[in-house]
Amino acid sequence: MTWLAYGGFYLCRKNLSVLMPVLQSDLGVGKLDLANIVFAYSLAYAFGQFVTGMLADRFGARWVVTAGLLLSVGSNVAMGWNPTVVMLFVLGMVNGAGQSAGWPGLVKMMAAWFRARERGVVMAWWTTNYVLGGFLATLVATYVISNPMPFPGERWQHGFWAPALLLLVLTLVFAVSARNRPVDVGLPHVEAEDASGVAVQHGQRGVLLQVLARPAVWITGVTAFLLKVIRYSFLFWLPLYMTEHLHYTAERAGYASSVFELVGFVGALAAGYASDKLFGSRRFPVASIMMAGLAMVCLLHPYLAGRGLGWNLLGIALIGIMTYGPDTLMQGAASQDAGAGGGEASAAGVICGIASLGQLVSPYFVAVAAERFGWDALFAMFVVVALAGSGLTACFWNFRVAQMSGRAVASGSARDLPS
Repeated sequence: MTWLAYGGFYLCRKNLSVLMPVLQSDLGVGKLDLANIVFAYSLAYAFGQFVTGMLADRFGARWVVTAGLLLSVGSNVAMGWNPTVVMLFVLGMVNGAGQSAGWPGLVKMMAAWFRARERGVVMAWWTTNYVLGGFLATLVATYVISNPMPFPGERWQHGFWAPALLLLVLTLVFAVSARNRPVDVGLPHVEAEDASGVAVQHGQRGVLLQVLARPAVWITGVTAFLLKVIRYSFLFWLPLYMTEHLHYTAERAGYASSVFELVGFVGALAAGYASDKLFGSRRFPVASIMMAGLAMVCLLHPYLAGRGLGWNLLGIALIGIMTYGPDTLMQGAASQDAGAGGGEASAAGVICGIASLGQLVSPYFVAVAAERFGWDALFAMFVVVALAGSGLTACFWNFRVAQMSGRAVASGSARDLPS
């Protein structure tokens, strides 16, 4: 249920990137207007996670997530009724607020059901929800704008309404079926085995302050920020890049861009298994290696894209693997490790809130670079960002949460790190 819920969020998130060329051609929405709409969404999404993480720790994740799903559905329905730039800006912010409830709450629910020593593999499979969710959401939105629908409206309206209807169905299923913890259905709980080396005190303020005092939270958050700059640049702007720079049709660009998420699934699994099986549940070595690979592929991609569709898809696929691998690791297992002991949602909210600031940067990062320097120069900038993340995570190579006497304790803490 948690997998379906977070994958479902993408139905009302990824549709905007597919609709960008349509909004531009059919409604005359300019690049800067599109950047402002993405900014509004990203602003609410980033800061909303700080709040929804605390709410999920305090009141339980199930209903916090359900409320976020309903808010996302409602905002997308409203976008189809009023497509002015101002209303798209406002409703984009409402959608971002609703979407912000998803990750912190669902990560907390998963932390309650699985132990630290198995989270690398478990969360690798679980975080395919946003890899495959984004892929399927792209296909849904592309199909909807490319084919007649059994209800009235323009194609851009269908791109908002059809995903919202599907998400409403998933919301009802989640609200009825999901439970916060194993004890809610009479099963033994696992939280006692995963108490943090720094005990989390009762009271939401105490939880948040202790989470903020952990270096792993900030390291993970900054790394996730750098990854999100790159990931959201591709999520929102890849179809426009291919229509403008490579001269694809909107339909072809939409389907081709889906490869980014589809093959990113492989990277998520590879990172999780490598973390648990090869590096003893250490997350940062895997992130460092894959971000170095990401820098290399971004350097090569402008040359690959110019050689034809097949080479372009190969480059996009490799970028997807090297992006989603460390991204799922940092925002999944690593954030659970950082918040172990009862502050998982708060830690996930802080980490993903920091990471989501990358969403605020990415639309202007792309728009300015593409307008002033050209699309190829943008990939050179991605190289710099990826190398920065690789270097940062390499400095914390030995950090992990290890099992000792049935309790998870922080090892490789700040005092154990190289100076």
